[in-house]
Amino acid sequence: MKKICILLAIFLTAVINVMASADADTIIIRNNIDTERITADLDSLLSSWYVKMALQNDPDIFSNDTAGIQYSDSVYKERLSKINSIVKLDYNSIIRNHIHVYTIKQREQFAAVLGLMDYYFPMIEDIFDKCGIPTELKYMAVIESALNPNAVNRYSGATGLWQFMYSTGRMCGLTINSIVDERRSPVKSTYAAAKYIQDLYKIYNDWILVIAAYNCGPGNVNKAIRRSGNKKDYWAIYYRLPRETRGYIPQYVAAVYAINYYPEHNIRPLPLNIPVATDTIMVNKDIHLIQISEVMKIPYGELKALNPQYKTGLIPGSSKPQSLTLPLNHLGDFIDLNDTIRQYKSDIYLNRTTQIADPTRSIYAPADIKGKTKLIYTVRDGDNLGFISEWYRVGLSELRYWNDIYRNTIRIGQKLVVYIDPTKSEYYSKVNEMSFAEKQAMIGKSVSSNTTSATFQSAAPVQTDGDYIIHTVRDGDTIWDIVKLYDNVTTTEVLTLNNISDPEKIKAGQVLKIKKKS
Repeated sequence: MKKICILLAIFLTAVINVMASADADTIIIRNNIDTERITADLDSLLSSWYVKMALQNDPDIFSNDTAGIQYSDSVYKERLSKINSIVKLDYNSIIRNHIHVYTIKQREQFAAVLGLMDYYFPMIEDIFDKCGIPTELKYMAVIESALNPNAVNRYSGATGLWQFMYSTGRMCGLTINSIVDERRSPVKSTYAAAKYIQDLYKIYNDWILVIAAYNCGPGNVNKAIRRSGNKKDYWAIYYRLPRETRGYIPQYVAAVYAINYYPEHNIRPLPLNIPVATDTIMVNKDIHLIQISEVMKIPYGELKALNPQYKTGLIPGSSKPQSLTLPLNHLGDFIDLNDTIRQYKSDIYLNRTTQIADPTRSIYAPADIKGKTKLIYTVRDGDNLGFISEWYRVGLSELRYWNDIYRNTIRIGQKLVVYIDPTKSEYYSKVNEMSFAEKQAMIGKSVSSNTTSATFQSAAPVQTDGDYIIHTVRDGDTIWDIVKLYDNVTTTEVLTLNNISDPEKIKAGQVLKIKKKS
């Protein structure tokens, strides 16, 4: 009986909070809202190349993160009232719950969204301004995809920054085929979203209804309006909208709040090394992103992140001119090396086979990881993907897929995700601490003395000099790889001690001093 009374009290509190921001005769709203989609969108960011690089280079970036801060309803309401917005920013307990998703439950993932804003928001604002759309509608992209142009809705298949369904994307003029999916193009999909939003505003002349209709379609909004006695107010038709759309406006308001007030919640944007200065060049011949990557020494993952619309990495410029986005400092070199790039391994990357599949990544899709235990393995000197897959008894294709590895290159100190049967988690959790010989013994393989000595040689070629460790840089080392080899040392400390202003320019044979820690 006591439990029933508590539940009833919670229910009544939710009703009172909602009624404060809606007509009293229109709506009864449950406080137990579904935040599953927003959580999934934020989680999807962890597969973003720039986010993965940031976390890989500084895996402890959130180690000192403080707990989320909750404020009173009056504080949230007052802060929202101070935000200049053409869209009315109501407040109720449903919105408060969504605010807590961004600022408490998923604060680390939201930090990644904040890191992406500097790249995507200026582009969205520019396009919306050209199209005569309120620039604050840029926040819709946050709740649509968490600013992830590769986001795919697991239920509907909606894709890209603006989550276009296949039919809607084609209707808005986007090319979608086995090679190109312009729903993933940040620029083209934003223009398409602007056009769609314009058309919706002509129907409703109300921005909140436009946002709702963008989510569930004008047919569902029109049906809700008719069933509510032709009341054209979001909160008046709230309970007659599809369940997901009922959470959409609260998500929008919460995103606006969180982006404007994240410092008050002790959230720091994740520092992402996105080249804000980029430029676009039109390509009128077939060319593959791997060709560009290997000739110009630009990471393939970065090129894919800047050009997500090319599903296989092939840019089919021969059929019609296609856009290529590059960091601004590489544009001139691309123009000079264009012919050299196209001729590089053209028999591999420009043949018929590679036009329907990405030759760098297995088309194998592993089984669902739901219910499996996630373990982290730190790569050591002498490791390779083959060894690691054998030690954990997982497929090599699975290991590459989970970690978004397009080739077999891994680096010392790199963190790899492995999913295993939970009943064996205790057994495999010890692998990360084992020696090479012990790991080989696990799978019934012995290690010769020569192999053992080679494998166990120090991962860091070092000497000592008083209070300092002397590290000699090896080919392929990065400053981040080196720092991970030593306890309680930060990248900043090493760079400062060695008078290095550009961490990208360390080279093989260079000697670094590293302060010993007591």
